[in-house]
Amino acid sequence: MKVVALVDDLMDRSRLSGAIEGITFTRTADGCADADVVVVDLARYASTVGAMRAAVPNARIVAFGPHVDDATLAQAGVDGADVVLARSVFFRDPAEAVTEK
Repeated sequence: MKVVALVDDLMDRSRLSGAIEGITFTRTADGCADADVVVVDLARYASTVGAMRAAVPNARIVAFGPHVDDATLAQAGVDGADVVLARSVFFRDPAEAVTEK
């Protein structure tokens, strides 16, 4: 399973690398080509969810963001994210969050 993440924060990248084997990081929709799963940090990349859906229509898009930002979390679902989680919930078990249920 190829997992690509749009995550800039170095601590978050470290946590994801420790939890998801082989994860790669990008800053563009082009960097998500052939991804099975795309992880999107809504704090930085909320406006790109629609572009991610268009770039990788068959990928599972997992978005996370601040629990207090209800509007952004809701908009991510409208824009095409398959799973939208509060940041705290996502980081409890990132590997579980990216797996199909």
